[in-house]
Amino acid sequence: MTADTDLIKLYSARILALAADMPLTDRLETPDATAKKRAPLCGSTVTVDLTLGNGQITGYGQDVKACALGQAAAAVVGAGILGSTPAQIQSGRDQLLDMLKNDGPVPSAPFSDLEVLTPARDYKNRHASIMLAFDATLDALNNIKTTA
Repeated sequence: MTADTDLIKLYSARILALAADMPLTDRLETPDATAKKRAPLCGSTVTVDLTLGNGQITGYGQDVKACALGQAAAAVVGAGILGSTPAQIQSGRDQLLDMLKNDGPVPSAPFSDLEVLTPARDYKNRHASIMLAFDATLDALNNIKTTA
């Protein structure tokens, strides 16, 4: 395969559709915590606001400035985040990283649509951008724990 064909495969119509229709893009006015993560290699950033109630994410807003892969990942995370527990978010993050780095299985629900990013396994320079939404969310959750 040529490099052009590989990139076309990587940026599939489904990835582009997810990136174009990202949920929860309005920042929260009164979040319990906020965190911003940046991928050093490409400069992509994700800022997350969230609220937590009864051990679950009750509010979520994200500002995503990333490549289509990072946007697609943030779209899937945003679609499944409300009602998720911190443990589910950590598990989804760990499963995504395992899928990308070790050819592990697709993350479980509510993040199973991250399966669309399996072609990115071969593009290690894109992994940090793909991980941003989870990493920012976990940082925000840790901010709640340290201030509570």
